[in-house]
Amino acid sequence: MAKTNPGRFFEDYQVGQVLHHAVPRTVKMGERALYHALYPARHALYSSDQFAQACGLPFSPLDDMVAFHVVFGKTVPDVSLNAVANLGYAEGRWLAPVWPGDTLRSESEVIGLKQNSNGKTGVVYVRTRGMNQHDEVVMDYCRWVMVRKSTQDAPAPETVVPDLAKAVPADQLVLPQGLDFTGYDFTLAGEPHRLGDYEIGEKIDHVDGVTIEEAEHMLATRLWQNTAKVHFDATFRPDGQRLIYGGHVISMARALSFNGLANAQMVVGLNGGAHANPCFAGDTVKAWSEVLDKAETIAPGVGAIRLRLVATKGGDPFALKGEDGKYLPEVLLDLDYWALMPV
Repeated sequence: MAKTNPGRFFEDYQVGQVLHHAVPRTVKMGERALYHALYPARHALYSSDQFAQACGLPFSPLDDMVAFHVVFGKTVPDVSLNAVANLGYAEGRWLAPVWPGDTLRSESEVIGLKQNSNGKTGVVYVRTRGMNQHDEVVMDYCRWVMVRKSTQDAPAPETVVPDLAKAVPADQLVLPQGLDFTGYDFTLAGEPHRLGDYEIGEKIDHVDGVTIEEAEHMLATRLWQNTAKVHFDATFRPDGQRLIYGGHVISMARALSFNGLANAQMVVGLNGGAHANPCFAGDTVKAWSEVLDKAETIAPGVGAIRLRLVATKGGDPFALKGEDGKYLPEVLLDLDYWALMPV
């Protein structure tokens, strides 16, 4: 019996299958330091215990994307080790803060399968939950990924495409206990703009850009224990290039969005997302956002803002799709999320 893990192929999945992912991980302040070294992350609530305490929290939690990367990374050996590409996200919610010292683990359920017309690959849909040491769910989300078949003539499974919500309703967003923005310090946060200063349909060019380096990408995939072959092995793709982990692009774009959205402090919902085109070392990532919606919350002084975050590697500002409805080749990421902001 083989003792190594070649990863699952498309024909190895069944709808309803539950995957318990190995190797729980305890996260501490080292993860924050490395996260802030990899990305120009400056949102105040994740940078300062004193700022977080002034907002009603006991101290500063780990960045929301640290939780996402760790939970996601646990799933890779069972879901996307043999992936061609991660395709999209839906129905994501951050349900509890992750504090330094928490231990995270993940489990996923296969909720859909669809073989591609070429017969060589298929799309696997999973719903993933990340839990802490108290068995509390800290986040859950759906994603779908294109996975290779090991045997092309393996029979195609029955097609099941889950019916996923286009957005998480604002009243289903979960806010951290005690969060209160009534005493929010706009000077320390870095910008004066509150929820009422943004209009639905408004677009914001985040101005700055960061050139992706091979070394930082390899550090990121190792840090989050994302062992997908397309990210590590230069011989795995015909062009000999390692694909930049899509989560690396998400975090880079989120960090760049500080310039113009410094007060969009906490990401609490992931409505949808697409990695529109591959990113490679040497690409310079820039970002822009569009305000899609705004909502009230039950927390004092706290509102919710729904944003489209687009990462690009050049091109005209605010350009997204061509006349054919397809993403322009310079678009890397199209992400739809909810964040919390002072009213």
